[in-house]
Amino acid sequence: MTMRSREMTVFFARPFHLSDIEGAQPSGTYRLVVDEEDVSGLNFTAFRRKATMLHLPALELSVLSRQVVSVDAEEFEAAVAADQHR
Repeated sequence: MTMRSREMTVFFARPFHLSDIEGAQPSGTYRLVVDEEDVSGLNFTAFRRKATMLHLPALELSVLSRQVVSVDAEEFEAAVAADQHR
């Protein structure tokens, strides 16, 4: 099985909430890593998401320690969409 990781940054203009994280997270730019594995048995290349990990806190904040939290991909995408439509 082939695995790949995609890394991106996501900007939130407003504080946001996720059920996997206690309390509101401040606005800012966040690092997101998505791990995927290939789907075998197909005649084309396809990948399936296995994990979505959010790095806390926002990149702009200067802190001594950071943490990585596994988040629900659909909930995270909904939070991004809600932030963009406010």
